[in-house]
Amino acid sequence: MDKKQTRLRRARRTRAHIKTLRANRLCIHRTPRHIYAQIISPEGDRVLASASTLDADVRKNIEKTGGAAAAAVVGKFVAERARAAGIDAVAFDRSGFKYHGRVKALAEAARESGLEF
Repeated sequence: MDKKQTRLRRARRTRAHIKTLRANRLCIHRTPRHIYAQIISPEGDRVLASASTLDADVRKNIEKTGGAAAAAVVGKFVAERARAAGIDAVAFDRSGFKYHGRVKALAEAARESGLEF
C-alpha cells in the first residue's frame, strides 16, 4: 500500500468510530500549501462552520499559508464560527493525518478558543 491509501484507511476507521458517537465532527484536510477545517453535522449532510487559509478573514492575519502559524489561525477562526453557530463540542477527525505539526497546531488553537473535543 502506498502512503495515501494508508492514510485513507486510518481516516475510514476514525470516521466509523465518530459515526457511532453521533457528534459533530471537526474534519480537516491539509495540502502542502493550504489547510482546511469544517464542522460537519452528525448525519454528514451539512457543513455547520468552516475556515481555511483561502478565506479572506484568515488571509489578513497570516503571512504564509502553509505553516503551523497559519493552521493555528484557521483553528481559531473555525472555533469562533462554531461557537457562533451554537456548537461547543466536536469530535476531531484528522482525516488520517498524523497528530503533529500543522494538524496539532490547528487542534490546539481550536481548543484554546473554546471548542471542546
